[in-house]
Amino acid sequence: MIPELKKTSEQKMQKSLESLKSDLGKVRTGRAHTGILDHVQVDYYGSMVAITQVANLTLIDARTIGVQPWEKPMVAKVEKAIRDSDLGLNPSSQGELIRVPMPALTEERRRDLIKVIKHEGENAKVAIRNLRRDAIAHLKEALKKKEIGEDDERKALDDMQRLTDRYVAEVDRQLAEKEKDLMAI
Repeated sequence: MIPELKKTSEQKMQKSLESLKSDLGKVRTGRAHTGILDHVQVDYYGSMVAITQVANLTLIDARTIGVQPWEKPMVAKVEKAIRDSDLGLNPSSQGELIRVPMPALTEERRRDLIKVIKHEGENAKVAIRNLRRDAIAHLKEALKKKEIGEDDERKALDDMQRLTDRYVAEVDRQLAEKEKDLMAI
């Protein structure tokens, strides 16, 4: 019972960390990154699909993303979808290739983005701590029902705390890395 509880808790904590990585990937730095366009939806013959399902995304240089739709009629729709997204990007098409330049960030905007990523990080930490709380509640319940002994419960509680500390430290590391990216000029 205890190994299963540890395993499921660790898997859920890993999912929280992956969710944070995904959220941080959407925060725009001054450098180009194809992951920025992942959540852009394009009207593909009446249904909304992710841009990655209708076009090939590449990095042309450090500040420019290249978007090459697989079908020629999609060029205008993809360009419009990027322009209408909440990313503040201004794409320009050159034949079948759409160039998406990344504008430089102002100091004030960088500070605002750091506040956003810190908030995301705090949400991830809360999710991880909630998973620890749930696991502890299961352990206490199992002890009450005499399914496990006190020594096993104490050892499992210590293991859960170490697991939580490890994932919280990883969240802090991800945030520090993203903050360094944002502040780089």
